[in-house]
Amino acid sequence: ISLGLGLIFVLWFGIAARKATAGVPGKMQAFVEIVVEWVETNVKDVFHGDRRFIAPLALTIFMWVLFMNTMDLLPLDLPGYLIGLIWGHDVQHHTYLRLVPTADVNTTFAMSLSVFVLTIFYSIKAKSLGGWIMELFTAPFHAEGVFGKICLVIPNIVLNLVEYLSKPVSLAMRLFGNMYAGELVFMLIAGLMVSAIGFVPGVLINTGWAIFHILIIGLQAFIFMVLTVVYISMAHESH
Repeated sequence: ISLGLGLIFVLWFGIAARKATAGVPGKMQAFVEIVVEWVETNVKDVFHGDRRFIAPLALTIFMWVLFMNTMDLLPLDLPGYLIGLIWGHDVQHHTYLRLVPTADVNTTFAMSLSVFVLTIFYSIKAKSLGGWIMELFTAPFHAEGVFGKICLVIPNIVLNLVEYLSKPVSLAMRLFGNMYAGELVFMLIAGLMVSAIGFVPGVLINTGWAIFHILIIGLQAFIFMVLTVVYISMAHESH
């Protein structure tokens, strides 16, 4: 599902770019231009270096995470229903398919670890390999003299490792936790409230939660994008 949604994003924006005109833009071109300019503005506010790679990366992350999060708005029984139509109801009863990739911790950790690798790469690129290793040993605590520097080596390494490892963990768990909780609420409404209070009230409650959940879907995509840019920007800075 995540691969398919990523391909949809690439094809959509690729077609819009190829068909772009200098005159009055169509609806698709206008929407793509608005999204691209909005992402570029946010990246420019955070990252002050060369944005030729960072801005497209931020755009890809935002749209891809947004697409994956939006799958949470589809009916829970839709996959089983479609499978039943195609392969029969016997297969449907033995099929379990979750539509929201970001509600799976494997997806969010794969993305956050990719961001982690990028932060290491840009840190080494900005400071050189020797400068990055030296920073691990000598920052954030500084001391005068050889003895003082040796005494602070272990605390500096520990704090730097905690800082480096906490970033991908917090990035992954924040997105996963919010989307998993949202998916769980949809399941509870469908499984408990509909059977307890009736179909129509259950649908109304489900609709209300879906409308509220739209805010979470967009906000989590924006947060993941911004934190990615912030972490890469921090990799360029020296302690």
